[in-house]
Amino acid sequence: MTKAEKVQDILSILDHYFPNPEVPLHHKDAYTLLISVLLSAQCTDERVNKTTPGLFKRADNPYDMVKMSQEEIREIIRPCGLSPMKSKGIYGLSKILIEKYNGEVPGTFEALEELPAVGHKTASVVMTQWFGLPAFPVDTHIHRLAYRWGLTNGKSVEQTEHDLKRLIPKEKWNKAHLQIIYFGRKFCPARGHVWTDCPICSKYMRKDLRD
Repeated sequence: MTKAEKVQDILSILDHYFPNPEVPLHHKDAYTLLISVLLSAQCTDERVNKTTPGLFKRADNPYDMVKMSQEEIREIIRPCGLSPMKSKGIYGLSKILIEKYNGEVPGTFEALEELPAVGHKTASVVMTQWFGLPAFPVDTHIHRLAYRWGLTNGKSVEQTEHDLKRLIPKEKWNKAHLQIIYFGRKFCPARGHVWTDCPICSKYMRKDLRD
């Protein structure tokens, strides 16, 4: 089997189990998505979705956000972890959006990655899930699965993103990245994983990782 055939089979399995994956973070516009993605760093989507209603009730736009102090923001988002850094980032990027972009979230990688606390992965999620542009956000979960399935050498998240973009057709990036997230949660967790029961690992898991 060629690498291309293997990738096609993996995509077919993902399509079978998750044909229409939805964005897991609750949001209503680019700003609330950006804040939610920022909060999801080292935090579960479920926890973020429980925390953001309280935050967005107070401030669901940059103008209202900067009316709060960083301390107030920090108290609300504390359950998501890393609250000192995240509250500073949320306040700082909201201020910049007002001063530089008329309160709107810019639609380019360069502009997004210049904002406080916004890295490449966060920018990629906003670009693909809100603006609909081709991107392949790779978090630690996707990184782990891609390595398990032999799609990358696992040396870095950056290398994994490069490899997945090379192997998966561009028009499928947006959907595939969500499918892999949902697949990992259901069939391919970090701990307690029984590879023989996993629809993909049972066929393609790296031999050196098998029990």
